[in-house]
Amino acid sequence: MANYTAADIKALRDKTGAGMLDVKNALQEAEGDVAKAEEILRLKGLKTAAKREGRTASDGLVLSKIVDAEDGQIGYIVEVNSETDFVAKNEKFIAFAQEILDAAVEVGATTVEEVLAAPHADGTIADRVNNFIGVIGEKLAVGRVEVIKGAHLESYMHRTATDLPPQVAVIVATDDAAASVAHDVAVHIAALSPEYLTSEDVPAEVVENERRIATELTLAEGKPEKAVPMIVEGRLKGFFKQIVLVEQAFARDPKLTVGQVIASSGGKVTDFVRVRVGESAAE
Repeated sequence: MANYTAADIKALRDKTGAGMLDVKNALQEAEGDVAKAEEILRLKGLKTAAKREGRTASDGLVLSKIVDAEDGQIGYIVEVNSETDFVAKNEKFIAFAQEILDAAVEVGATTVEEVLAAPHADGTIADRVNNFIGVIGEKLAVGRVEVIKGAHLESYMHRTATDLPPQVAVIVATDDAAASVAHDVAVHIAALSPEYLTSEDVPAEVVENERRIATELTLAEGKPEKAVPMIVEGRLKGFFKQIVLVEQAFARDPKLTVGQVIASSGGKVTDFVRVRVGESAAE
């Protein structure tokens, strides 16, 4: 006869997130000792995590949160990965990801390592991840954490499919004047994925490498030597239009640049961050 109750099963399921059968088996093995049953479930999670270690978790979701600070606002984006999109849209997984975001905000984490070290009822978020792997049966990971600060922050979450949670997260930082265009700029960033805010932000080595490539290409095309510098500079401008936010043609009105749209507000964009699910796994 079972030496545990339905209330024990419910309490253990609520605490661990494990399935009904796993909880029953753990309680049976622990002869009704709830604490021992919880330990059995945690060990099961760790063993499953070890088995999944070689797998790639490149699906998942992104979550964001903006909080007020003394001198403006702070925005957080957390990417939580799974092996399949089937798990990514599971309600338990979405709630699990929310726990990770909440922990990141609570401790002010700026790196994946700081999030994993954040306290949780299971011990740490790292413990929570390992335990939940045992529940889900797939490799799970915190893929990326981004933090941004500014006078005004605007977030935009993009779904690549209607049945999936957000796959792209953007937060734009502006001054108060540019708050009126912040949403449109965030949508643009989600779609066009710029890498830098201004051309001055592009690292010198990146510019020089692009200049070298443009020069070699121009010479290979047999252009007159005197014309090469001018052609190269033109190609560099084209390169900046691809990767620099304020140089890009505005998605909603390509006749304007994003920089012109921002200027029309009388304000400025001070920073931005964009995270797409799976990019961290590819790096």
